[in-house]
Amino acid sequence: MLKKITVFILLVLLTGFLVGCWSREEITQIAIILGTGVDWTADGRIRLTVQIAKPGSFAGGAEGGGKGREPASWAVSAEGKSIEEAERYLAMRVPRDIYWGHCITLVIGEEMAKKGTRIVTSFFLRDREPRETMWVMVAKGEAKDVLETHSNLEKTSAQAAGLLERMKTGYSVQLREFAEMLASKGVQPVVTRVEVKEAGVTPGSEQEKKSPAHKQVEITGVGVFKEDKLIGWLDAEKTRGLMWLKGEPMEGVITVPSPGEPDKEVSILIRRGKTKIVPKYDGKSLRFDVKIDMEGDMVEQQSLEDLAKPEKIKFLESGMAEEIKRRCNLALKKAQKEYAVDIFGFGNAFHRKYKKEWRELKDRWDDVFRQAEVNITVAARVRVIGLSTKRADVPEK
Repeated sequence: MLKKITVFILLVLLTGFLVGCWSREEITQIAIILGTGVDWTADGRIRLTVQIAKPGSFAGGAEGGGKGREPASWAVSAEGKSIEEAERYLAMRVPRDIYWGHCITLVIGEEMAKKGTRIVTSFFLRDREPRETMWVMVAKGEAKDVLETHSNLEKTSAQAAGLLERMKTGYSVQLREFAEMLASKGVQPVVTRVEVKEAGVTPGSEQEKKSPAHKQVEITGVGVFKEDKLIGWLDAEKTRGLMWLKGEPMEGVITVPSPGEPDKEVSILIRRGKTKIVPKYDGKSLRFDVKIDMEGDMVEQQSLEDLAKPEKIKFLESGMAEEIKRRCNLALKKAQKEYAVDIFGFGNAFHRKYKKEWRELKDRWDDVFRQAEVNITVAARVRVIGLSTKRADVPEK
């Protein structure tokens, strides 16, 4: 009986600590940020731009945020001597509590990236609300322009950009990954490049016929960094070579000449692949042997020939390997000879194998990498050639 009474008293005392949702905030009291951008202005101030969700526009399941519909977001900017000060000025314009917990994208303007990104990462990594999984991008131009666009398919441009990153249509980087690259001496950062470009029209829309073509965010390559400063760009073709050298998800399409009709093209969809980097160092000279294994399926044929024959498939595999190697060499030449930075992570591979030597070379690794020899070999295989062995519109002889 005494034990039961004791348990009962403890339960009564513990209920006093259950005060309910004491920190509850209603959705009508907070401004949910979906995307943010940071720019360096001409007069040396920091501009913070945020794209804020309009909750009422998300109700009912209506798709898109294009013309003729109620905009699903509101973009607003403020300036300050620091990001925190800009946020304080922003709070004077936004009639709700600013909430960073659902921020999808962080866009860094071109001038801000050239100035140095540690100013930006310091704020977003120290604050407890922003997520380390937000996608980091660098804008060709101003971040403000990216945040002020809208999407015709998604509710907001921040959501559209986030989906492009999640789909791995280019090289994608999260905030935590960007911070890791900044802290590493074995690899220099690369970040998704985005631009605002024309993206077609809405057929049948009278308003669209009278106005310019719709503009929205597009991934156009990557920005190359030396430590925390932007030093150059890689276009989409070289970005694919970068991803293959880094061993990122092996996807994309390779287009090669048809064996018997070299003026016609054959498209091969990459399904899977892997990259192995083997450093070799004798105390003086440094060499990296890079082996890439790739598999793909033939998905398009412009020629009329029958490509099901073994010798034809072998020819396609050879062309596929040459094209992959060409793109990798383009990215390598740009990074090694022009920018003189290791953006591929070769330094990390060297560190894993030569720990003692790494301690001597790590502080001047980019200079060492610039002089290193890199040998790339590619083994490519075509797994299937589709549901038909030859074009269905070619008559039998």
